[in-house]
Amino acid sequence: MSKKIILASNNKGKISEISQILSPLGYEVVSMKDAGFDMDIEENGTTFSENAAIKARAVFEKTNNPVIADDSGLEVEYLNGAPGVYSHRYAGEDATDEDRYRKLLKELENVPDEKRKAAFVCAICYIDENGRESFVTGKVSGRIGYEPKGENGFGYDPVFMYDERSFAEISAEEKNRISHRADALRQLCELLKG
Repeated sequence: MSKKIILASNNKGKISEISQILSPLGYEVVSMKDAGFDMDIEENGTTFSENAAIKARAVFEKTNNPVIADDSGLEVEYLNGAPGVYSHRYAGEDATDEDRYRKLLKELENVPDEKRKAAFVCAICYIDENGRESFVTGKVSGRIGYEPKGENGFGYDPVFMYDERSFAEISAEEKNRISHRADALRQLCELLKG
């Protein structure tokens, strides 16, 4: 019998990624919508951890169910950590993934390779059935490429270079082993096994 855990998201890519990692531990990951939560949550924190906590607490208060919330984004060294917590809103409220990475590429135009260092960061807040909060943070380092490459992934994946390939050029299985979210989820799995 699997234990239900709500992911404070309706992003299908994220739900699939997290389900693949947590289902072997006996967890059924459900979206906020599937859990009957359809309110908008204002993420006004200044760090990834704060935003994850805001989302997790909002869903937990309404459902009294274990919740996982993550906030993740891209930090580019040359841009002093931008887009950071604003990764999703970087090119405006209704921007597409392509709008966001095109804006990033424009801002890094003529910036040499050694100054294009970047990291994807993922902070997860987990609230158990008793309301206890736990936090983990994962990270993967790479650099920003010069043009989008690959068909997989979402968000900034086509321009985030990991070794010689973009995150959009690697398989979902490989990404689930090396990504910032995978790193944070590994730590969360240890916590859940605890």
